[in-house]
Amino acid sequence: MGHYSWLTLLLEKFKGNLSHNAHGLGETFLNGRTATWEDFEPITASILVAILLLLIGMRVRSRLTKLEEAVVPDDQLTLRTFMEAFLGYFYDLSKSVMDADRAKKYFPLIASSACFVFFANLMAIIPGMPVATSNLSITAGSALVVFIAFNAYGLMANGGAYIKHLAGPSPMLYILMFPIEVISLCVRPVTLAVRLMVNMAVDHLVLTTFMALVAIIVPIPVMLLGCIVVVVQTLVFTLLTTIYIGLATEDMRHHAH
Repeated sequence: MGHYSWLTLLLEKFKGNLSHNAHGLGETFLNGRTATWEDFEPITASILVAILLLLIGMRVRSRLTKLEEAVVPDDQLTLRTFMEAFLGYFYDLSKSVMDADRAKKYFPLIASSACFVFFANLMAIIPGMPVATSNLSITAGSALVVFIAFNAYGLMANGGAYIKHLAGPSPMLYILMFPIEVISLCVRPVTLAVRLMVNMAVDHLVLTTFMALVAIIVPIPVMLLGCIVVVVQTLVFTLLTTIYIGLATEDMRHHAH
């Protein structure tokens, strides 16, 4: 991750076992180097975020299952009101990109992406916390899930027309358009992964550097800037995910005719 966190120190206590397991994994896929015990940090950090989301979901759900509490809104900002506003915003965003039926159908993936990216990014403004999204393996894995999902959605929604639309509208352009469209399609997860990783890694590095130099007052503007980066990167990742799903599930048979 390029920095040390409390999780680094914790995993270092299990360095021997982790190194043995990492050696069994072989070389990494992205850069071809031999895996080390430190490579378990981003994976563990992402698991911690997933556990946090499960706990938040269980907490909010317990409030919603109680009819009296579910109907009456809280008079102050609580975990429930925050999650309602957070998910409500992205649901409205989904409906603005695609129709309401598709937004409701594909919202579980959109909401999961927004929640994971947001809470993982949020760790970047807390010094000493592990930031899963500052690691390319995690962002690439997240982007790959989105890539597989929206292509699967497109095939289920349009069948062979989804593949056919990659060749363009004219048979004369099939040979030229198909490879270009396939390359364009494959670039999408790369842009999702690299953009998120670079922004979060730089943001956390800058904050950590300022905290190391001056721990009082000076890092506050950097932390405020970090809050903006967290929100913007969550919005960008989720918006692109929504757009990709919307484009893939649009009725291509109708447009072909």
